[in-house]
Amino acid sequence: MNAHDGSDTGVPSGNPSPPDQVRTMFDQIAPVYDSMNAAISGFQEPRWRRLLVEATDLAPGMRALDVACGTGKVSADLQAAVAPGGTVLGIDFSPRMVEWAKAAFRARPGLSFAVGDALALPVEDGQFDAATIAFGMRNLADYRQGFAELRRAVRPGGRVVCLEIARPRTRLGRAVQTWFDRIVPVIGRVIGQGGAYAYLVQSTRAYPSPDQIAALMADAGLAQVHWRPLSGGIVTLHVGVRPHNPDVPAAR
Repeated sequence: MNAHDGSDTGVPSGNPSPPDQVRTMFDQIAPVYDSMNAAISGFQEPRWRRLLVEATDLAPGMRALDVACGTGKVSADLQAAVAPGGTVLGIDFSPRMVEWAKAAFRARPGLSFAVGDALALPVEDGQFDAATIAFGMRNLADYRQGFAELRRAVRPGGRVVCLEIARPRTRLGRAVQTWFDRIVPVIGRVIGQGGAYAYLVQSTRAYPSPDQIAALMADAGLAQVHWRPLSGGIVTLHVGVRPHNPDVPAAR
């Protein structure tokens, strides 16, 4: 487990790709999104989702927000954690992804989906007990603003949890990353989505280090920020808490 006080400098500000192009890309890959995630994660994704849900500290009757929800799998896992009586809202900027999520989980009570912008969330301040983003932060044009919006959405004491691909430091992790960098674009071309999966590799290379992400979270006003590497460091799980004192400013 690693902790950070937010003192890093030189952190990349966000994904430079035009948001409209990124949205169109996710609309296009929605039909293959789940199967590709399973394959390129080495079928580790269900374990990563379970650890993300555990990190939220949710309980039955609570409310959760899942940003960049994609096809809704994380949202559904959160709904299971807050049932009975709790509610989960999944938000994504890709209308096609939201359509797939609604079709897959239309029978889940307390689970809803909506199209929305992660940098200007269509929710009230302090509305949720926890907010998550899984494999979506690296797509945002402004990482700090993304975390600030997640912080705004949760109540004081609520948790913000981010699960994201990372550049690993261990020998095993680097070997897996080399496979990822070389094979994923090839698989993408085979299924007719070469551009999308070349973008995936590019976005992971440009994404800040785990320490830098921790610094961004602190700068966005989150407290008790810590993170842990998963599966040899090929992904990281970051957790922060909205402070109880509303007068605590974001770190600078």
